[in-house]
Amino acid sequence: MPLKTRAEVRQEFASRGWSISGWAKQHGYSPVLVGYILNDDERNPKRKCLRGESHNIAVALGLKHGEISRTTGVQHYTALAA
Repeated sequence: MPLKTRAEVRQEFASRGWSISGWAKQHGYSPVLVGYILNDDERNPKRKCLRGESHNIAVALGLKHGEISRTTGVQHYTALAA
């Protein structure tokens, strides 16, 4: 599956009549963080989406490949150590 650009995701939201806030709440993410990610600069993003909720959002939106992990912080590192 090819990756999408932020502009393509915003266009998809517009064509389907979705709001960023609605999508975020439906998927259990912070609406503010989803907005930051989608409205970030494509060439030099401030949010790299390398880990945590930002990573999960980027994967869910199709901006990057990876796995969505619902564990965060201490839970994540405890799970890795087990």
